[in-house]
Amino acid sequence: MIVDVTTMKDARTSFDFSIEAAQIDLESETERVVNAVRVQGQIKKGIVQTDVEGRISTDVEVECSRCLQPNGKSLDFPFSAAFVTAENYTREREAEVNIENLEVSIYAGDKIDLTELVREQILLNLPEQVFCREDCRGFCQKCGANRNLIDCSCEEKEIDPRWAALKNLK
Repeated sequence: MIVDVTTMKDARTSFDFSIEAAQIDLESETERVVNAVRVQGQIKKGIVQTDVEGRISTDVEVECSRCLQPNGKSLDFPFSAAFVTAENYTREREAEVNIENLEVSIYAGDKIDLTELVREQILLNLPEQVFCREDCRGFCQKCGANRNLIDCSCEEKEIDPRWAALKNLK
């Protein structure tokens, strides 16, 4: 959804729309959006800055960090962002980055692309590590078998040669 800031009649405008999963490319092989993304919120147009805030909800599929099995996760989170034009974003602000500046984006022309904002917010709110279950055993380092499915005993048989000398200390 593209918003034309110059045609906004009110200083505060509400929005509620959905984006198809195929339109959100997370550019990742391990994560993907499964169903439509619902976006609700409002745009507040100021003299220099335009603020966008709202809520995003969708379902994503993320691979387990240990065994690479796909897992479904629901995302439902608030977001906020501020937009300024390039001429209102001065060089002094570029010299010193504050926490407040991390949420400020520069837009060209009179249009703000909310689809790209939604994509960025989903990427920022994806969990860093996902496990298919709490006791996921992952892959065996020796034979590569999924230890959740096969009970290999590779690690029990071999001793790391760096620690082998300590075995003789008894």
